[in-house]
Amino acid sequence: AAGLKQESLAEVRALLYDCNFHAADRKRSVPPSLYRNAIGLSARNKKRLSLLNPFLQRTSSDLNMRIAVIGQSLFGQEVYRELKKDGHMIVGVFTIPDKDGKVDPLAIEAEKDGVPVFKFPRWRLKGQAIPEVVDQYKAVAAELNVLPFCSQTLIHGDNKGGFTVFWADDGLDTGPILLQRECEVEPNDTVNSIYKRFLFPEGVKGMVEAVRLIATGKAPKITQPEEGATYECIQKKDNSKINWNQPARAIHNWIRGNDRNVSFYGSSLLENDNFSGQTLEIPGASRHGLVTKSGLVLYGNDGKMLLVKNLQFEDGKMIAASQYFQAGVSSTVELSEEEKVFSEQMRAVWKSILTNVEKIEDTTDFFKSGAASMDVVRLVEEVKLRAAQLQLQNEDVYLASTFQEFVQTCVKKLRGEDEGEEFNVDYVEKDLNRMTIRIPHQLFINGEFVNAEGGKTYKTINPTDGEAICEVSLAQISDVEKAVFAAKEAFEKGEWGKMNPRDRGRLLYKLADLMEQHQDELATIEAIDSGAVYTLALKTHIGMSIQTFRYFAGWCDKIQGCTIPINQARPNRNLTYTKKEPIGVCGIVIPWNYPLMMLAWKTAACLAAGNTVVLKPAQVTPLTALKFAELTALAKFPKGVVNILPGSGSLVGQRLSDHPDVRKLGFTGSTEIGKQIMKSCAISNVKKVSLELGGKSPLIIFSDCELDKAVRMGMSSVFFNKGENCIAAGRLFIEESIHDVFLERVVSEIKKMKIGDPLDRSTDHGPQNHKAHLDKLLEYCEKGVKEGAKLVCGGKQVNRPGFFFEPTVFTDVQDHMFVATEESFGPIMIISKFSNGDVEDVLKRANATEYGLASGVFTRDISKALYVSEKLQAGTVFINTYNKTDVAAPFGGFKQSGFGKDLGQEALNEYLKTKCVTVEY
Repeated sequence: AAGLKQESLAEVRALLYDCNFHAADRKRSVPPSLYRNAIGLSARNKKRLSLLNPFLQRTSSDLNMRIAVIGQSLFGQEVYRELKKDGHMIVGVFTIPDKDGKVDPLAIEAEKDGVPVFKFPRWRLKGQAIPEVVDQYKAVAAELNVLPFCSQTLIHGDNKGGFTVFWADDGLDTGPILLQRECEVEPNDTVNSIYKRFLFPEGVKGMVEAVRLIATGKAPKITQPEEGATYECIQKKDNSKINWNQPARAIHNWIRGNDRNVSFYGSSLLENDNFSGQTLEIPGASRHGLVTKSGLVLYGNDGKMLLVKNLQFEDGKMIAASQYFQAGVSSTVELSEEEKVFSEQMRAVWKSILTNVEKIEDTTDFFKSGAASMDVVRLVEEVKLRAAQLQLQNEDVYLASTFQEFVQTCVKKLRGEDEGEEFNVDYVEKDLNRMTIRIPHQLFINGEFVNAEGGKTYKTINPTDGEAICEVSLAQISDVEKAVFAAKEAFEKGEWGKMNPRDRGRLLYKLADLMEQHQDELATIEAIDSGAVYTLALKTHIGMSIQTFRYFAGWCDKIQGCTIPINQARPNRNLTYTKKEPIGVCGIVIPWNYPLMMLAWKTAACLAAGNTVVLKPAQVTPLTALKFAELTALAKFPKGVVNILPGSGSLVGQRLSDHPDVRKLGFTGSTEIGKQIMKSCAISNVKKVSLELGGKSPLIIFSDCELDKAVRMGMSSVFFNKGENCIAAGRLFIEESIHDVFLERVVSEIKKMKIGDPLDRSTDHGPQNHKAHLDKLLEYCEKGVKEGAKLVCGGKQVNRPGFFFEPTVFTDVQDHMFVATEESFGPIMIISKFSNGDVEDVLKRANATEYGLASGVFTRDISKALYVSEKLQAGTVFINTYNKTDVAAPFGGFKQSGFGKDLGQEALNEYLKTKCVTVEY
């Protein structure tokens, strides 16, 4: 690049790197924006540079360094892969010798690529470098050494953790700091959980970023402070003894911070004391421990508790703490012929991992044969490939280390006979409706009920009496992060993403069966939390939810693409086909009018398509969503697939809209909030959105209708579910000749309606959902009267405890009035007349709204009915009926009522993406 000074050349190189011009981009022209930003270059040189496309190739090559990778394990392997993707040349890999005939993963990867691999048992002897090693190293002519070693510890319950990438010096990790990253340490984090969530993925990125900084000349060298952490507590077995005379949190921090020389594993703090089991004496402890189905409960000197999941004996044998008193008891099951085939498949898997073992016997011990932690990961993944429905965890391998024990564990899990860990739920119990209902009240994240960050809670209110039902955990931003992380892990790395679609369908069927078994309890919870009349909740809120999950369970193995004929590139031929694939992590935000049914309408399609979900129920009606979460755990859904976060829309809903790892958001609610969500989804990561928003659905009743049915269905169109119905008829247009008789019949029927306790089987009309909504309805009616609409009946709060509102009728409503244009979302019938026979005028008035969710027409004239249905601008049109929704029929609106569909086959498309593949042959 003649004419460029050396400092300008370095600057352009850095700019090219910042623009991500790597090896794959070398053939591209230099973008004009680069020259505008190349500060310090003269106009003449900018022009010359724009003509020098070969310069781009040269600069990219200069940025791609000759690197020697010195490391081992999966971490080293992943850093190696990412450096190669970045365009660097790996000139040699220095790693550990084969152990018991097993090759290190880094060595396997490098040998596969034809990169020279060196396996020296040591680097120096008596403080002096070994000449053979030095000579081999010099021979590869590396510009840079990258040492992807990843060591870790957790000291005394730190609240923050992180990692450092060093410039190496004689002390290796005492050299200047090049790059650092930080993370929060959660109360129940362990070395393993931090490693999986943060240290491994971010450590790989950090190593690669460090190399980029070096390549562009931007890498800092920050002298380390001399003071630092000490490891004295875990180096010697004598130092790792637990001091039991301290608070539970201190004991918990000690156990989880030590990853060697210990006998206790998997510690977590407990909030409740609802445990029963066998006592176990713990020398030095303030109280005896308790062996429960969940594990070993231990007590600090402050009376608080922690739970330990696993124990290790002096001989190295590990058991589940819950099995302490049954450690010597064997419960071998006899294998069926099919299970014997599975056993032999597992024997072959073990042999492929334990290559140093000549024959896998029943007594072969996985770890005594040389297996390490990375082999456990591989074994679990190999099992999932052969039995996706088998929910095997790394922990299971440690607890069943011989081949026979391992097969027995797998078979019991496949049969559903393994007790596994007890699913703990801190229920609120109430005796209601001739039953005891058990209500979860915590957040549901990664398969567990947990408290919100900081223990934040709020009261959910029973609208029947205005009293609190219980305290519910109030999700915070950090809880959203945990839930999205769990959902992403479940989708990308868990068995859900690998599961056969038919097996996914079986889980959805099982969930529907459990919902049916708990339908009385669910309907009771729905009644006290939302005010829904119990009989309606049983039939619609819960009944349709069950039907929805069964319907979409049947779709799981019927999601398919197609083949497409395209122009052939002769003499070659082409095959083009499409695939329907799940999107990933989906956020779902639902309203308060049908809490469980709205959950089902969106979540069933989302899960059937193979996605994972983070759902925010309405803050005022969270309880059936949390009960649903419990049922997903009982149905054995993998952890992280379903996450439920009660909380505020401004916090939880907004974060889901903004989150970069959420790839789809489904929302039902107001048009105002829908617009904000759509904007946030666009700005964040252009995530896919479906919106079911406000409505002002017109119902046109002609004089030639079947009047009895029109009155009955007209009543239902407005007062169904207390008017808290998204497709409620927001305005009735009655042909003038039948207006008075229609109005008289409606008022007569309203007088027969029984307003009262939703759990009373004879109640027709329950309380409005919450106090703020009741106040809004009162204000709505005041506006109607003020503008001159005629209030025929109702319009007032019922004189009794709770949030009851009288069924209301307005007539003589003119088109310009507030009540004619705005949705009440309550039991308020708005009636307007239209001139006899004037079909075009009533259609014009019916369509004069920004909403288009639903509509209806009553007439005996089928030609008129079909014409009107064609002209009505709404996503759903009912003819001589109303509220007739079905799980197989698509549901969604036009205009500002939103876009996208719930229910039916079309709903699946909201949670799928289409990939087109073309093969030339």
